[in-house]
Amino acid sequence: MTLCDGKRLCSTYKTVYRVSYRQVTSPEPPSYSECCPGWRRVHSHNCNQAVCMKPCMNGGTCVRPNQCACAAGWTGRYCQTDIDECNGSHSCTQQCINTVGSYQCGCQEGYHPNKVNNIPKLSSTTAACQNHLEVCLQDEEAGHSNKMTEEVQNLRTRVEMLEQKLQLALAPFNSLFSLMPEDGVAERASFLSHSFQQLDRIDSLSEQIGFLEERLETCE
Repeated sequence: MTLCDGKRLCSTYKTVYRVSYRQVTSPEPPSYSECCPGWRRVHSHNCNQAVCMKPCMNGGTCVRPNQCACAAGWTGRYCQTDIDECNGSHSCTQQCINTVGSYQCGCQEGYHPNKVNNIPKLSSTTAACQNHLEVCLQDEEAGHSNKMTEEVQNLRTRVEMLEQKLQLALAPFNSLFSLMPEDGVAERASFLSHSFQQLDRIDSLSEQIGFLEERLETCE
């Protein structure tokens, strides 16, 4: 320490400042471009997520800005409108009943569902039932089918009765034929002719039964 002018204490050390530089390397953070209006980025470098101002309804999906891809049975910008399928083309043969997001088929008065194909009264348009088709049978046709079935059964009963009567009629004569003299040939021929006529009746009834059975298969 020394005494300077003005009776001040001064240090004998001299302070010198110098400027020095050093090179530092640091990674630059990744940069992303901004997305266009109506799109956003979701876990990706690309703007691949469309943005809809209102959420898509009834199972719809946002595919473009403010534009939804709707599920079957719905329409509109946000899938908010139910499609009336009955006003357009459909597969119902008689009645078409519009429902929310779909439609059902029904029968007109005087008809009933086709139970042969296990089709319910109102056939829903679900995956298991993808084609909406409802086959309806007229009530009168169902009654005719039942009557025809009864007629077939009656004919079969008549054939069985004729066959039994023929067997009963032939039984006594089978034992007599062995005892008849040679001059009884004419009587034998007459009896056999009568028997053959009975067989013809049986054959005719059998043909009628076969014809009615074919008609029944066609009705089903």
